[in-house]
Amino acid sequence: MKIGYLGAGAWGSCLAKLLVEKGYKVKQWNKKLSLDGVFERKKEQENLVFTSNLQEVLVDIDIIVESVTAQGLRSVLEKILALRLAGPPIVLTSKGIEQHSGLLLSEVVVDVLGAEYTSRIGCISGPSLECEVSKKLPTSVVGASYDHRLMMEICDLFSAPYFRVYPNEDLAGVCFGGAMKNNIAIACAIADGLGFGADAKAALITRGLHEIRKLSVVKGCRPETINGLSGLGDLCATCFSISSRNYKFGRLLAEGYTPHQAQQRVGMVIEGMYTCIASRQLAQQHGIDIPITEAVYSIIYETLAPKRAVEALLSRPVKHEQL
Repeated sequence: MKIGYLGAGAWGSCLAKLLVEKGYKVKQWNKKLSLDGVFERKKEQENLVFTSNLQEVLVDIDIIVESVTAQGLRSVLEKILALRLAGPPIVLTSKGIEQHSGLLLSEVVVDVLGAEYTSRIGCISGPSLECEVSKKLPTSVVGASYDHRLMMEICDLFSAPYFRVYPNEDLAGVCFGGAMKNNIAIACAIADGLGFGADAKAALITRGLHEIRKLSVVKGCRPETINGLSGLGDLCATCFSISSRNYKFGRLLAEGYTPHQAQQRVGMVIEGMYTCIASRQLAQQHGIDIPITEAVYSIIYETLAPKRAVEALLSRPVKHEQL
């Protein structure tokens, strides 16, 4: 199996290493030329080649794996389309919803590369923190595709003794759960930073899951997928881990940092900053109430103080619990 890997950030490097250790040949692309440190660390791995030439990565491969940012995926796909190369299957590992269009990343692929690509799209998603996977700690995720054969190939491709991959044919549900959990993780981190305790956090996670399920309906996702590893599982890992970049971001907001300052201190892309915009737009289009996501949006983009946002959530009228 020859793999063209798009993206050489922390998560991309982690998964590329997993694939190389399984004996696969990987060509890894990053648009930035400053890869000296990466080359130096991994030059001894003969099955791993780095390049900033996208065409070089896409020639003579069996499958594409991407780990670029969610908001940067479209531009990369457009470059791939312009090269007019034979289109191998593509496995998504990024998590997010495209702003303005409200498209899941799997839908972005179809929008750019064409409807005929639908059966050649897969994804890996679930509770999988880079810092833990890199240490080969036990991890369970979901491998998804609408095509059964590709789904099983993805599961086999990534499965390792410490990295368990469950098959799931609900590609939309797997993509959606992985995107939406970042909004709730920021809210939970803010609550932790304000010292609101375990009860408040448990409520945010539970009601946050309810928000995800409500909005998932408009994308045709299966409820059981949202309740599984790529939904609830990923939500729990992100909300409880101090290693999560979205959690770190939320804690900094609670400490009084501005969103810009908090993002700079984390030093990585905060997908929840973009997902809360896209999911809010999607909810407004369909008349769906997602108060936790609205609160996160108000804190980041409307300068609402975190404590005031939590107070506003707590003062909402109590409704019958329907999950």
